[in-house]
Amino acid sequence: MNYKKEKIMKQLKTILIVLVTFMSISCEDTFLSPDLTTGINAENYFSNDTEIEAGVLNIYDGVQGVNALQITNNDLNHGVQVEFYVTEMRTDNTETKSNEGEAAQFEFFDIRSTNGIVADYYRSYYNVVFRANLVLDNLSNASAAKAVTYEGEAKFLRAYAYFNLVRLFGDIPYVDKLISPLDTQTAFTRVATAQIYDLIVADLQTAVANLTDGGPNDRASKAAAEGLLAKVYLTLGRYSEAQTLLESVMDPARGFGLQTNFKDIFYNEGNNEVLFAIGYLPDTRNDSQNFSTEWLNAVGRTSGVNYATLDAKTALDTYGGNRTAFSYREDQSQAGKYQVVKYLPDGDANLGIAPTSSDSRSAGNDWIVLRYADILLMHVEAIMAGGASTTSSNAIASFQQVRARAGITTPVTSITADELLLERRVELAFENQRFFDLLRFGKANDVFTAYSAANGLGYTSTDLLLPIPQIEIGLSNGLLSQNPGY
Repeated sequence: MNYKKEKIMKQLKTILIVLVTFMSISCEDTFLSPDLTTGINAENYFSNDTEIEAGVLNIYDGVQGVNALQITNNDLNHGVQVEFYVTEMRTDNTETKSNEGEAAQFEFFDIRSTNGIVADYYRSYYNVVFRANLVLDNLSNASAAKAVTYEGEAKFLRAYAYFNLVRLFGDIPYVDKLISPLDTQTAFTRVATAQIYDLIVADLQTAVANLTDGGPNDRASKAAAEGLLAKVYLTLGRYSEAQTLLESVMDPARGFGLQTNFKDIFYNEGNNEVLFAIGYLPDTRNDSQNFSTEWLNAVGRTSGVNYATLDAKTALDTYGGNRTAFSYREDQSQAGKYQVVKYLPDGDANLGIAPTSSDSRSAGNDWIVLRYADILLMHVEAIMAGGASTTSSNAIASFQQVRARAGITTPVTSITADELLLERRVELAFENQRFFDLLRFGKANDVFTAYSAANGLGYTSTDLLLPIPQIEIGLSNGLLSQNPGY
């Protein structure tokens, strides 16, 4: 059963109770130990497999976030739906349509510590950590048969949340268990990134050991955990360990592969290229997303966001092959502006894309976190092992698979790090990978410096980290320090 459909069925009976209980968060303790506002709490709720399963689904809901165009309470978390702001729009890939508003702070490298989108993302992902800790704290009430899987899913999602947070904010609070509202020391003390990575690695190792394949790709699996752990290992320079994991996923017996048509990755949901996605349902209040329409003409907003830059357009035009038509299109309402088309709720008859939703403000396009093309390109990176190039036949084979699907069949005898980074850019354009790739390859400062100078932007090296939200610094009474440059 598709997880999105399974989730709806389960939520009708149980998840609404959990959401009311655990998303009613006081502004005085925003996400790490929310105040409960009903008579239901962890002590009297998580007593059996059904209730703990609801808690696991609640972690996914935390990543999924709330559709801001359907549920307009600004205090709620929007999860992955605002991730493109803090990743893609801080690169040479995307910009706003009209260079206006709070969103424009990202493209101009002028982010303020009071930026509400940054605070939303920080709050959202620490709330995911809280939800995971809540499940882990109650595993003793699960049956032996189910507890292993619940632990694997909860730790996969906690690691996913922390991996994003540590790369975006640097040193951050370390919370690996439930804490009381009065435990401000834990909630607001930043620890070294190495300690956060130790937790991420341990959590993903558990997920790899505990999970299996064969379920829907919008729930965690063994392959998804291996792929995410491989990316963590690449970030840490642990190349041989990453290569072993990637080659495990690449085993043909696992059943993963590239879609023949690039378009089908995004419009044939549940396909075998996707290892892990955040599921959405169209035309629903609670399980739809709004970022797809925000990338068009920003229904209900003053200007569109996440439009392709001329720099990204040029890269795709030159190196994208048949991926280009399904990566961006010119905005028909404003010449010289280019919309992302990997997630089109309205469809596009010229591209053979059918509408995915009757109302674009309630889009059902899943958000892909990890797919097989990424696995293949990470395999090249692992073999390259931080070097300037590789002539490995295994690396070339993986590299050529991705390019061949794009219609680029020119043989290569070696691959440089810059060529690999470029291939990742055009293959994974607008999938929130560019910022993290540039960091991991050690190229971010040089690329952003040159791009900023060419476009009159305000980049400095301190922009590689986001500001710690000012609201959290205020709540910490001085415990939480700010990143340099803010």
